[in-house]
Amino acid sequence: MGDLGFIFLALVISYVPIIYQAFSRRELRISLLDSRAGSPPTAVELLHRNCVGKTVEELRMLLHDWEVWCADILESHLSYPILAFYRSQHDQQSWVEALTVILDTCALILTAIDGVPVAPARFTFAMARHGVVDLAQVLNTTPIKGVNRLSSTEFTRLQDMLAVSGIRLKEGTALEQKLAELRATYEPFVNALADRPGFPPTLDPSSRYCR
Repeated sequence: MGDLGFIFLALVISYVPIIYQAFSRRELRISLLDSRAGSPPTAVELLHRNCVGKTVEELRMLLHDWEVWCADILESHLSYPILAFYRSQHDQQSWVEALTVILDTCALILTAIDGVPVAPARFTFAMARHGVVDLAQVLNTTPIKGVNRLSSTEFTRLQDMLAVSGIRLKEGTALEQKLAELRATYEPFVNALADRPGFPPTLDPSSRYCR
């Protein structure tokens, strides 16, 4: 039994650096989101700071970086689910919130924004949605439907804020419906993760498009 005890202790100690490295990678990108999307971060602010006066290539690189981050979150948190319960080191930061903002941003690009790269947003959205769905299942949460995170009034305000920022919107009257349909593919899982018992305090994701 003594030998088994030492083996168990050695295994625990060997896992500590791995978990810390995964946590550090996660938090580094979340901290960078402050300068890119404000504090607390929002999709509209991310688009405003990274579209106006910027090149298309810069936004493409930003979306790619977040695609890689989402893949890393998926692999690390599936391998070590305990990471999901580790709180961020700074106020108003959360991996659930960051994941939500990236999904919201990609959803806006795919449905309502004109003149920005669609392919990178599609890839990042697919990776982020894959992550949020799988993690919601692994963490034993039940999708929460029926929560409207963006009312018609808020959508109109969102459009106005984007227009003021110099971001061109696609023409048509079905933008809100298209966005709602895309949001429905991930929001129930986001709501479930935000409401997960035992999680560190998570900012309410009910308003993550604009302040």
